[in-house]
Amino acid sequence: MGPRSVPLLPLLLALLGRPDPGRAESCDLQPVTAKPPVTLSYVTSTVPRGCVSNSSMGTGHEVHVLSAKWSKDSPVPLEVTVTPRAGVCSRLAVLVLFCTDCSAYIKSQCSNLIIHTDAHLIMDTVRASDPGPPMVSKREKLLDWAQDVYQGITSYSELQDPHKVRLHLGEDAHSPPVCIPQEHFNATLHLETEVLFHGMKGCSRSDAQSTRAAHIIQLQSELSSPITEVELKLKCPSNSVGDQMLILQSKANFTWRLFLECSIQLLVSGNYIMPFSPEMLRGEHLPDTEQDLIAKAFEKNCSVIASYSAIPASTHIIMKILEHETVETPVATTPLDTIQSQDLPRQVLQTLKPWKCTDETMEIVIIRSHLEPIKDVVNITLRDISCQAEKNATHFMLKSPLSHCGTSLEGRDYANNELILSLAKDAVLRSVRVGFQCEIPRELFLRLFPTADFKAPQTELEINKEVFVQASMRWMDHPADLQLKECSLSAAGREPVVLVRGGEAHGAGVAVLESPTSTHGRKVWRFRFTYTIPEGHKPFTTARLTCKAGLQNDTIFEKCLEVTVKDGWRPLNYRGLGLAAVLGITFGAFLIGALLTAGLWYIYSHTRPISKLQPVSSTAPASESSSTNHSIGSTQSTPCSTSSMA
Repeated sequence: MGPRSVPLLPLLLALLGRPDPGRAESCDLQPVTAKPPVTLSYVTSTVPRGCVSNSSMGTGHEVHVLSAKWSKDSPVPLEVTVTPRAGVCSRLAVLVLFCTDCSAYIKSQCSNLIIHTDAHLIMDTVRASDPGPPMVSKREKLLDWAQDVYQGITSYSELQDPHKVRLHLGEDAHSPPVCIPQEHFNATLHLETEVLFHGMKGCSRSDAQSTRAAHIIQLQSELSSPITEVELKLKCPSNSVGDQMLILQSKANFTWRLFLECSIQLLVSGNYIMPFSPEMLRGEHLPDTEQDLIAKAFEKNCSVIASYSAIPASTHIIMKILEHETVETPVATTPLDTIQSQDLPRQVLQTLKPWKCTDETMEIVIIRSHLEPIKDVVNITLRDISCQAEKNATHFMLKSPLSHCGTSLEGRDYANNELILSLAKDAVLRSVRVGFQCEIPRELFLRLFPTADFKAPQTELEINKEVFVQASMRWMDHPADLQLKECSLSAAGREPVVLVRGGEAHGAGVAVLESPTSTHGRKVWRFRFTYTIPEGHKPFTTARLTCKAGLQNDTIFEKCLEVTVKDGWRPLNYRGLGLAAVLGITFGAFLIGALLTAGLWYIYSHTRPISKLQPVSSTAPASESSSTNHSIGSTQSTPCSTSSMA
């Protein structure tokens, strides 16, 4: 028997370190149309179409236009955060958001934000006015409508499958004079968005013996792209992910910062850094074509490409491997609707993530239509069943202090609780518990209150009327080191008025109040003040309340609250009048009164009717004086002079 022949091409490829593309021929990637094995989102500043211009600089406002659409119904509301330049809300800003039949949550530090939107706003938004939706029915006309209404456009962005949008206010005089949309526009200066990726593909080899699955992420970065580093967070279900591999392909000069919540085999190109790793690790060269990457996965004994995602260069990627349990034909003791009632609500809610936390509250908002996969939801509570969600035709809503409703703050920067869904089917009531963690933002919160009970926060400041301020923050590391550095009130064109400095009152009309006891790392500072307009200054309509808190090592957190100023009635101020001015005013008033009286007397005496004259007797009585010293024409007699008789 002669020597066995060896295929030449695979041997040469093996010597060159390249995968055999023939191994990928039996695996034809197809779009994942069923329930995807992973969810993937990434942060980018490149929009499908967009433009900027300086045409709004000659107006009294800047105008930003967003047009959003989705490949499929978005499971979560669109979150838009409007951030002022350098933390200062100086000019009037206009946000035009066009996203037919969508729900949105708009956050802004600026109370002078005007919002035009056809979206359903699911939470209260601080804004200057509510002028209604843009009067346009087609996306193609949106830019022309905004131009006609506001005579200038600062930025225009079309968004595909957005999840979160951060819009930075501010104008650039170097922008083109006219906003003309361009394909694949780089909007780095004013916008970044977290995009839900829906272009996922997958395949499997029919002749494979193993069940090992691979997840592939390929960064399609352009040569001119400035991005050279990406942070990837991988989240996994509570149980093990099983025998799976994650393949990350990028340019050779790329650095991956990996935060993995589960144990998974890695194959990375470029360089990568792991948490607690003392040094940067060097990856290996990976091919940059679809077929070669599939072949590489098969070389690593993978038989299933569970997900293949080709995305543009990004600074942040969030990937979550979903838990899919194989459900065989159910037996009588485990009906399918029971399995669904236990597992499906958890999957839906973990996808929606309807919870948001501040330093003192937990807020949950769920759109009813997003619960359609879960049948027969009649009530929702927290772990403490007395904390029930309010409900209407469109939403379930619940707001609770972090110290109530069974919320636990044992975790680091997280609040833990459970959502309990009550399901009613065939007159049988079932309860499904879904545990969750709500991240507490590590930021300074600032609130203004009208009374000393510190309830019902507002954004209105009345001149000459006492108001109450609360600054608060959670800092789990060393809360005792957190101090209130300074608080000040300022208005455009005026020097800021310092209210608190170093935790002490600064200036007249300010008093630092006793704060409630700090719990679970939360620090609270309270003070009251009365603001009066300095002499010679004109009233203003808006002001900024700014507070800074920090650590002993000079780490500073700053918060700005835009407030509307109401100028109430103020008594006249006489402190500037001296004695001479007062005597002069008094004498002038007396002189004017005397002249007016004399003038009226003269007019009356020369215009009295004849019928009013008194008759004169021809024979005066002997006892009367014959003198005619009466003042004829007077309504009153004057004393007469009499002569003594001899």
